[in-house]
Amino acid sequence: MQQYNSIKGKYPDAILLFRIGDFYETFGEDAIKTAGTLGITLTKRRNGAAADIELAGFPYHSLDNYLPKLVRGGHRVAICDQLEDPKLAKKIVKRGITELVTPGVTYNDKLLEHKSNNFLSAVHFDDQQAGISFLDVSTGEFLVAQGTIAYVEKLLQSFKPNEVLFQKNKKKQFSESFGEKFYTYGLDEWVFAPVFSTEVLLKHFGTSSLKGFGIESLNFGIVAAGAALHYLAATQHDRVRHITSVSRIEEEHYVWLDRFTVRNLELFWSANEKAKTLIDVLDETVSPMGARLMKRWLAMPLKEQKPIEERLEVVGFFLKNTELQKKISHQIYSIGDLERLISKVATGRISPRETAHLKKSLHAAGEIKNLLNESGTAVNALKKIRDQLDPCKIIQEKIEKEIAPDPPFQIGKGKVIADGVNADLDELRKIMSSGKNYLLEIQQRESQRTGIGSLKVNFNNVFGYFLEVTNAHKHKVPADWIRKQTLSNAERYITEELKQYEEKILGAEEKILSLETKLFHELILALADYISPIQMNASIIARLDCLLSFAQIAQKNNYVKPHINDSKIIDIKGGRHPVIEKQLPPGEEYVANDIYLDNERQQILIITGPNMSGKSALLRQTALITIMAQMGSFVPAHHANIGIVDKIFTRVGASDNLSQGESTFMVEMNETASILNNLSDRCLILLDEIGRGTSTYDGISIAWSIAEFLHHHPSRAKVLFATHYHELNEMEKSMNRIKNFHVSIKEAGNKVIFLRKLVPGGTEHSFGIHVAKMAGVPKKVVERANEILAALEGTRDTGQGTGKHQKSKVNSQKDGEMQLSFFQLNDPVLEQIKEEIQKTDINTLTPVEALIKLNEIKKMIGG
Repeated sequence: MQQYNSIKGKYPDAILLFRIGDFYETFGEDAIKTAGTLGITLTKRRNGAAADIELAGFPYHSLDNYLPKLVRGGHRVAICDQLEDPKLAKKIVKRGITELVTPGVTYNDKLLEHKSNNFLSAVHFDDQQAGISFLDVSTGEFLVAQGTIAYVEKLLQSFKPNEVLFQKNKKKQFSESFGEKFYTYGLDEWVFAPVFSTEVLLKHFGTSSLKGFGIESLNFGIVAAGAALHYLAATQHDRVRHITSVSRIEEEHYVWLDRFTVRNLELFWSANEKAKTLIDVLDETVSPMGARLMKRWLAMPLKEQKPIEERLEVVGFFLKNTELQKKISHQIYSIGDLERLISKVATGRISPRETAHLKKSLHAAGEIKNLLNESGTAVNALKKIRDQLDPCKIIQEKIEKEIAPDPPFQIGKGKVIADGVNADLDELRKIMSSGKNYLLEIQQRESQRTGIGSLKVNFNNVFGYFLEVTNAHKHKVPADWIRKQTLSNAERYITEELKQYEEKILGAEEKILSLETKLFHELILALADYISPIQMNASIIARLDCLLSFAQIAQKNNYVKPHINDSKIIDIKGGRHPVIEKQLPPGEEYVANDIYLDNERQQILIITGPNMSGKSALLRQTALITIMAQMGSFVPAHHANIGIVDKIFTRVGASDNLSQGESTFMVEMNETASILNNLSDRCLILLDEIGRGTSTYDGISIAWSIAEFLHHHPSRAKVLFATHYHELNEMEKSMNRIKNFHVSIKEAGNKVIFLRKLVPGGTEHSFGIHVAKMAGVPKKVVERANEILAALEGTRDTGQGTGKHQKSKVNSQKDGEMQLSFFQLNDPVLEQIKEEIQKTDINTLTPVEALIKLNEIKKMIGG
């Protein structure tokens, strides 16, 4: 317990798995947590003169089953092993921490998601800017970025690290800036010192500067990267030769997708159970490496024309060469997770069977190179892929020569090293293989010499090899046999010859294990020299896998090649929603729609139409088609002309954030503010039902104000604006780049048929009551709603009502300004409000000032 307490004191915040014999034991608080998480028995034991102490443990060979459960339960786990053979220890066995496993730092296959990276992230920030690093120790990927707090928050949302490191005295600031959705761990302040971080990185990479990695100017990013590398050493992960470089995430190369957009477009995740997401449709990759890269491509679409067109060219080539596509996919499938396999070489964790698979993977890479050679492709991007592939023939042949054809998963569990590699090993194996014949020979010889026909040669762990004689023949036993054991019906003897043979056999087993271990480790050391080229192979094959996936989905789903250009036009003919069309009932076709947006004539589309008519789907599909095109994928449309987009913003749907005290409307306004403060001339904005989180008049005013702001803003950002507020259709008359469209429906008696087709012009009906009827709202409620609607429409027509369905008018004032009139002004308070609105200059009003003004008006009516 003294030894345990000494080690536990160094890792107070981790569960300490303390190896004692064949068990990993936990004590005290650790035992209570372990038993609760794993569902194993919690017991007690006497702790010397002290009181009882809680105890929970499990067999050491079950570590792979129990460790993932502990880590997924949110625990850091320190593994304390016996560092010497207990048989040779004179006093207490020497023990020490061999690994500290955390959610962001693990090599355990059962803890790693094959299709996702296991990123450890570190963040260094002040009030204005931040640096961030992403390090996957299981693959060797190391990325660094620097920018505003909002940019770093966006990266955290996109990369979804399993663990985030930060300066522990900045816990409050971290939560305020980045939220509390991540598993975090605080490090001491000195770890984030710029000099220390730079030194850690230079020492690891063995360079005199960081210029070669293109990160020398990222002061905050360097600190974050250094903190991540330091954390690896602190968690006993110091065998990291596979982390061969660090790459910069260059903001200017990728489309800005903020966290609201990633969530609203359901790129990776949906709040609806069993719902498909865009990644589910796009990902037809056959390797874990390809699946991981596909997620990164989706999180960071390109915004440079040349690399996008290179990807599209490769996809087009494979669409015309389907047989080649199938052959290469088959080879990639056989490669498996080459990226994580080579990382195991660097850490010394690769097994004999995995080494044999590494050889097969390199052979498959060679086959892919040959296939691309034979195809005689004229596509430059594909030629580059072909030329960069390196089958590493020398190490392939070395593995082929030295590793047995079907090696076991673990040394000591079967034949690892091939015959002919080591003469001593071959000799020892000969001794082992001839053993049975030699034993049979002894048995026959001694049986003839003594006349004991039933004589047997057996083995057990106590006596080793022995001769067994039944009681009926024991009088025939010769004098040179030594008796070792008497049984009820037989006696057991040993001979000098048997003892010598036993020593030879048992010695051979130990020597074979020792020699195989030594030879295998020498092979792994030789393999370590090939980490960089094999990592390059993994990267190229992952890229090829993604492009083949694009070709496959294009073929399967009838996608077309988008035309990417430098214009500011989005022109989509016959566009479809890539996810919804896959979920339609058999035989039902998706209703395709055209969208045209530019900065000169048709900048903002106001789209009206009833609930369930397809407005939201139309907005989303426009963004998804744009994202797919800029990823380098073909798109679901008859034709797509995409002028490069640099930012995509969405404000879709309503969701409360009650845990942080934010209403639906506050969440909506936060997201809207984020959009209005980050406009550019190449951004695409989707606004769905802006203002519906507040009262009708407030909502219409805010929606009108936002549309007007976007129209007058110098950026002339492209906007799709879906709304229930038909009053907004009036904006087309006074603002030349706003155009009205509606999603058509057909009325048949009391029924509404949704045609889901976008047509020019506005509409005044919402058909909310029809939707309520379709949803199964009781008949009584629907009938009463129709009565109330009729009454409201009656009062509206006579100019008396002030209800929700009051028709708004836009009156032209003498000074040319526009003013909304929602009600008949026959009340002193309303007259006061009218005066307040008339004296407000809406052309100079910011969105925030508009909200403040609305609040003042609300107070006038006692709101």
